[in-house]
Amino acid sequence: MLPSALIEIARRSGILLEDALVRDAEGRRIHHGGATRSMDWDEVEAFCQTVYMPYRVRPLVRHAHPDATMISARAGRVTMTRFSYGTGIHLDRFDPEAGNILVLNTLKGALDHQTDGGSIPTGAGESFVVDCSRTDYWLEGDPDHMQLNLTIPHQVMADTAERWYGFVPDDDLWTRRVKFGGPGSAWLSLLDYAARTLVRADGGSHETAMARHIEEILCVELLRQWAGAAGLSLETGARCAAPGYVRRAEEILTAEAREAPSIGDVAARVGVTARTLSGGFRKFRGLSPRGFLAARRLEGFRQDLETLPEEMTVTAIASAWGFSNFGALAGRYRTRFGETPSRTRSSKRG
Repeated sequence: MLPSALIEIARRSGILLEDALVRDAEGRRIHHGGATRSMDWDEVEAFCQTVYMPYRVRPLVRHAHPDATMISARAGRVTMTRFSYGTGIHLDRFDPEAGNILVLNTLKGALDHQTDGGSIPTGAGESFVVDCSRTDYWLEGDPDHMQLNLTIPHQVMADTAERWYGFVPDDDLWTRRVKFGGPGSAWLSLLDYAARTLVRADGGSHETAMARHIEEILCVELLRQWAGAAGLSLETGARCAAPGYVRRAEEILTAEAREAPSIGDVAARVGVTARTLSGGFRKFRGLSPRGFLAARRLEGFRQDLETLPEEMTVTAIASAWGFSNFGALAGRYRTRFGETPSRTRSSKRG
C-alpha cells in the first residue's frame, strides 16, 4: 500500500489543471464577466475569433449543436483559454494573417493534430504547438475534449527568443508542429501556476507586473519545450554558428545603442560591407542589424525608466535616448513590452 504522502501526490497529479480558470489559488470560485457557456454557433465563433483567430469549424456530426465552455484570461500578451465545443469538431483554414501561435493543452478527451507525417493524437495532460502564421494546420476534437489553450503572437515569441538566446529562430522551428509535455511534466506544473495566479475569485486580473512575469516564463519555457521536441538547440544553434563579424557588430550595437551608430559605420568597423552585415544578421539572427539595434535601444530605454531618479520624466528619458516621436515610441514600446512607458515608470515609483 502506498504511503499517504505518495497517495496525495498521485491524487494531486490526477487533478492538476482540473480547476484551471475556474477556481483561484485559494480554491474560491472565479467569477468571470460575460457568458462562459453557449449552445449558439455564432456566439462560440465570435469568442474563438477574439481569443484565437479566424478559422473554419465543422461539427463531426451533421447539424450538431455546441455546448461550449468559453473562459479566457490574459497574461500580458498571452491569452489563456479554458475551452471546449461540447461536440466533436474539425477545425482548419486558420488565418495566417492573425500572426498567432497556438498551444493546445488537453485537459480531458482527445484531439488529433495535423503533422508533417500525417496526424498525431493528444490526450489528457499532453500538449501540441503550432505557429499558424508559418504553416497550415487542422485538428479534430472528440465530443469530450476540454482544453486549456494559449494564444501567443508570433512576434512575442520571436522577441523572447532574441532576448534570451540572442537570435530569432528561423522556420526550422516555427514550421514544426510538435507534441510535448505530458502528465507530470514541468510544462503542466507551469500552466497550473499561471492559471491559479492570473485571476482572482472576484473576477479581477492580477497586477501588470505579475502578468508580465507569467508571460515571460510561459514563452521561455515554451521555446525550450518546442525546440527540444523538434530536435533543435537554441543554446548552441545559430548563436554560436554566427561568424565573428556578426558577433563583433552585436557588441558595438549593444554598447553604443544610445548613440545609434549607422549600420554602414558598424559594417566598416568590423570589416565587411553593409550588405554582407545585413545578410549575416538575417541568416544567423533572424532579423536585420537595424532591428537588433532598435531592440537594444528599447531595452536600454526601459532600463532607464526602471532605474533613473523619480524626478526625471518619461519625456526627458526618451529625449536622452534620442527619441523624438513619442507617439511612435509608445506604440513600439507597448508592442515589445506589453505596457506603455509611463506605466513602467509609475510601477518603478510604486
